[in-house]
Amino acid sequence: ILQKGHQDFDTLVPFYKLADLCVVSSLHDGMNLVAKEFVAASSNDRGVLVLSPFTGSARELEQALVVNPYDTEAFADALHQALSMPADEQKARLERMRRRVSENNIYRWAESILEDVVELADANTLLNGGAGA
Repeated sequence: ILQKGHQDFDTLVPFYKLADLCVVSSLHDGMNLVAKEFVAASSNDRGVLVLSPFTGSARELEQALVVNPYDTEAFADALHQALSMPADEQKARLERMRRRVSENNIYRWAESILEDVVELADANTLLNGGAGA
């Protein structure tokens, strides 16, 4: 089903739930939100995420199948593996990825940035002999 134009998350959820797999084959970093939305929407514990190693989410969602989109044979093998993956393995992979997506939300991201700012301020204070920034 080709959906042209922007689709909001609520419109996409039923498609994510029906999908046997989600392929994010970016040639450079991108579409990380699509990968995470697929994982978050997969409450029926079925479906396989196939990611390009060039996506940022491939480093975070380690239970996805990661395949170089330039390697057509490996890509075909990954699609076959995804479509023939046993249901219990799909469930286990999705559960771990859902946990990761849940933990690494916008609040954790903001907290991490603020922690980095505090560390930099502390380092700056030390470099300036305790005189402050």
